[in-house]
Amino acid sequence: MAETHHPAADKMPSAAAEEASDPNFMTSLARGLSVIRAFTEREPNLTIADIAKITGLPRAAARRCLLTLMQLGYAGTDGRTFHLKPKILALGYSFLSSAPLATILDPLIEQVSGAVQESCSAAVLDEGEVVYIARAATKRIMSVGLNVGSRLPAYCTSMGRVLLAAMPESELDAYLARVPLRPYTERTITAADALKRELERIRERGFALVDQELELGLRSIAVPIRTAAGGVVAAMNISAQAARVTCPEMEVQFLPHLTRAAEEARVLLVRARGI
Repeated sequence: MAETHHPAADKMPSAAAEEASDPNFMTSLARGLSVIRAFTEREPNLTIADIAKITGLPRAAARRCLLTLMQLGYAGTDGRTFHLKPKILALGYSFLSSAPLATILDPLIEQVSGAVQESCSAAVLDEGEVVYIARAATKRIMSVGLNVGSRLPAYCTSMGRVLLAAMPESELDAYLARVPLRPYTERTITAADALKRELERIRERGFALVDQELELGLRSIAVPIRTAAGGVVAAMNISAQAARVTCPEMEVQFLPHLTRAAEEARVLLVRARGI
């Protein structure tokens, strides 16, 4: 895949701007969160210098954040590098346990995955990235592992494109002005005009199919999860190895399962949230 992306590195400039304009902004909390987000599956162990580089924080500030996280039980160290400890999961669980969306989608994801014998996931859009809120994996099909909480770029993923296609035009233009369209493979759409045309096609068809744009050998198909009023609140997809299934086969074999699950999710959301 392409170079590792560190979300924390993107957040500090905007955080600094908000700090300057909002007297209620707590800089120390923002810094602590950026330090937590610096850790990834590929880089679970980081030095103070690593953290400072990823987050843009001064080394002294990065050190204080890490030592505070250690005292609270969220981080540990081997004397040279730091790592997150299992207690950090409690932060994500607070969201999952209070979010009916994830609770509703989880059994549907398992059902779809079992029916097609492929990996199935659900995600929401957060600051230009898709965040996985439910996942059932039959096998590992990407070079990086995906779990609940994993983040991927929206513009070159099927769930991301479904969610981008539902954006008002002004918000989409702001997204395209803010997010660099990096090429993850030679197939990745990196021109804003071409991406907008693809999003229009997705609106017309009601689903997105991405062919090896995030990673070579990976195809995925996604549909929106809608409320009773028609608003899109999440996306659901099926991913498979390109060597096993063609794009037309994905539409024939997988899309009906996703469509039925999305409709069931809409009904359950109405019952749970009245939306």
